[in-house]
Amino acid sequence: MSAPRYYDKAGQPLELMEWAKLVENTEYKIVCQDTLPNGKWISTVWLGLNHSFGEGLPLIFETMVFPKKGDWSDQDCDRYSTIEEAIAGHEAMVKKHTEEERDE
Repeated sequence: MSAPRYYDKAGQPLELMEWAKLVENTEYKIVCQDTLPNGKWISTVWLGLNHSFGEGLPLIFETMVFPKKGDWSDQDCDRYSTIEEAIAGHEAMVKKHTEEERDE
C-alpha cells in the first residue's frame, strides 16, 4: 500500500476532495508571510501535498523567498513536515535574508 499523498496541517491523511477544499482556503494555507526592508517577500504555506514523494516523512509545508511580492521567481526554498518546523524554518529564512541584506 502506498503512502497517502494529501495531509492536513496536523499531518493527518486526507482524501483528495478534502484536500481540494482546504487548498482553496487562503487563511488555512498561510502560515507566515514577511516583507523585508529590501523588498524580499518570504512566504510559508501549507501545501498539503506530500513533496517527499515517498522518501521519509511527508513534506507538506514550504517556505519560499521571492525578490519582491508579486515577483514569483524564487530565490530560496525549503520544505517541512510539521507546522512547528515550518514556523521555525520561516523565522530562519527571515534571519538569513535579513543578515544577507546587512552584508551587501
